[in-house]
Amino acid sequence: MILKNLNLFMMLMMIVPGMALAQPEPNPSPENWLTSPGIIGTFFLIAIVLIIAIVIMLFQVNSYIQTVRIKKLKAQQLAFNEELIGLNEGEIDEILLKRKQALNFKLAGEELGSGEHAVDDKGLVYKISHDPGNPLVDEKKKSPLTFETPFELKRILIFYLGASVFWLVFGTLVGQYIGMKFVWPDMDHVAWLSFGRLRPVHTNTVFWGWASMAMIGLGYFVIARTSNTKIYSYRWAWIGWWLLNIAVVLGNYFLMIGVNNGGGEYREYIWPVALVFALGMIFTLANYYKTVANRKISDIYISNWYILAGLIWTIVLVTIGYLPFYQDGLGETIIQGYYMHQGVGMWFMTFTLGLTYYYLPSSLNKPIYSYSLGVLAFWTQMLFYTMIGTHHFVFSPLPWWLQTMAIVFSAGMFIPVVAGSTNFLMTMKGSWNQISKSYILPFFLVGVVFYFVGSTQGSFQAFRFTNYVWHFTDFNVAHSHMTMYGIISFLLWASIYAILPKVTGREPKQLFVGIHFWMAFIGLFAYMISMMAGGTLKGLSWIEGKYFIESVILMKPYWVWRAIGGSLMFISHLMFAYNFYVMIKQPQASAVTKDKVLTPLTT
Repeated sequence: MILKNLNLFMMLMMIVPGMALAQPEPNPSPENWLTSPGIIGTFFLIAIVLIIAIVIMLFQVNSYIQTVRIKKLKAQQLAFNEELIGLNEGEIDEILLKRKQALNFKLAGEELGSGEHAVDDKGLVYKISHDPGNPLVDEKKKSPLTFETPFELKRILIFYLGASVFWLVFGTLVGQYIGMKFVWPDMDHVAWLSFGRLRPVHTNTVFWGWASMAMIGLGYFVIARTSNTKIYSYRWAWIGWWLLNIAVVLGNYFLMIGVNNGGGEYREYIWPVALVFALGMIFTLANYYKTVANRKISDIYISNWYILAGLIWTIVLVTIGYLPFYQDGLGETIIQGYYMHQGVGMWFMTFTLGLTYYYLPSSLNKPIYSYSLGVLAFWTQMLFYTMIGTHHFVFSPLPWWLQTMAIVFSAGMFIPVVAGSTNFLMTMKGSWNQISKSYILPFFLVGVVFYFVGSTQGSFQAFRFTNYVWHFTDFNVAHSHMTMYGIISFLLWASIYAILPKVTGREPKQLFVGIHFWMAFIGLFAYMISMMAGGTLKGLSWIEGKYFIESVILMKPYWVWRAIGGSLMFISHLMFAYNFYVMIKQPQASAVTKDKVLTPLTT
């Protein structure tokens, strides 16, 4: 018996070192790289984005043509009226006689299937549709929420969104500047304006300033509405606002003077700053949790699942990412992959999906397509997303089995992505006419399509061959913008445009919203395609063993397009900031008294 156990122990000792090997097989061959499943899949996904852009443009063009046609008919009618003025009485009598004969035809009166008359006592319906695929709920008048929104909740929403708009403009201004440095590297020779200091300022500002503040502000409205109660503590909300903004200000200051946490991407803020940010998150989580706990309904809406889970995961994430015994060696590399991907997937993605589950159906005035699909997407995201961070370090000294596990779990992400995308698209079904009426649905549509495209492309990129070609190249920058910009930013913009006009009673001009949409979308597409193409060529040049400087030279035209795309995106942010100002500006005249505005959501 002892001998048998000893043999088993010796076999395990022989197997375990083999499992711990970093790379037990040679690098993949770059021959026929175009036929790789990951490469083909990426081409297909890019085509989807292009097709969606064409569809949205066709809807908008058709709407414009319809508008021109109506104006032309009105002009013809005006010309006819003017012609009547010049006719004599006999000619007018002849025209009226023909018109009277045409009007003699009468309907039987039973075409509606009933002898009763259809009456709209409350004046809700302003247009009748004969298209059965077009739900009447899309044609109802807007339901203003101004009187139903507590004054303090409105202030919290506006202040959180206002801070997020400021950080968006500031963070992308920094990004625009460092993007131009790729084209003109000798723009300056000032230490605090160097690429190494400004790049983390850009990423951390748009992460923790723009996206996080917008998410939390929109989340307060969702938590209150779906729980049918008021926010547990407005004071805690303001404490969270101050802590989060102070963390971003201090973090950026230390980054620009050269004080940082080392090379950990997205965690360059030193630990005291990260602690301030974590405290803000804790106040927010406690406030959200207490509000949901005090809800006036029995069920917890699916949005709140995602929102609370995102906050819990992020507090755990920040704690693990800054533990001192995880800051050295290969353990630090594993934690970096975990932190970097969890920051995107379990904070930004999870929270924003929760917002979409509320703002998308509410903007269309219909329920979410399937609650079950939402639950499936939630739990599979919780399962698969937590183990994929190591796919950033394929072919690294990390254990081969750990890399394989990350690739397998990356493939598993197809389940929540397909479930979530299907749920959102089926919710939009029957409401496509909204594309020509408002830019809210186009923002949602682009965000949902990029959710499918960007997440699926990330799974393709985790495969060993595609990782071998693209890793450490500019392709990763393209992928980051596909997800953080194409998904998160577009869904946040959609949510803001959907709710803020209803809360404040002021709406921006659709022309300006359209300028924001198209400049952001075209800029992102130019940025994304240029970085993908250039990154692929750079990776292939490395595989061929060419000098590094040659890969730098070949990237020059692609960096020019990166700067062009970035410029369009930045200009779109300025337009968004103006639209935000229009939405929050006090109306010139209001008959609403302060007491009525202060009426709570429920009693």
